[in-house]
Amino acid sequence: MAFDSFTAFILMDGHGPYVWVCYGVFVVLIAGMMLWSWRRHRAVLQACRRVHETTDESGRGSAQPALATFTRVKVSQD
Repeated sequence: MAFDSFTAFILMDGHGPYVWVCYGVFVVLIAGMMLWSWRRHRAVLQACRRVHETTDESGRGSAQPALATFTRVKVSQD
């Protein structure tokens, strides 16, 4: 082991605070990206379900009356 004690490992000859803050920022950003991806994935699945539920077998709109009064807009992601 390159350090004499655990305290020396944490302090890293004075560079410890910088190193540990960088690791912390990295972990927070990765967790945030995972959460954002998971929420985006759920939103896309729900949008696909809505489209699937509102179309019939021929691909046209269903004969059922609309349950909502808003207009759905498809957003493309380039």
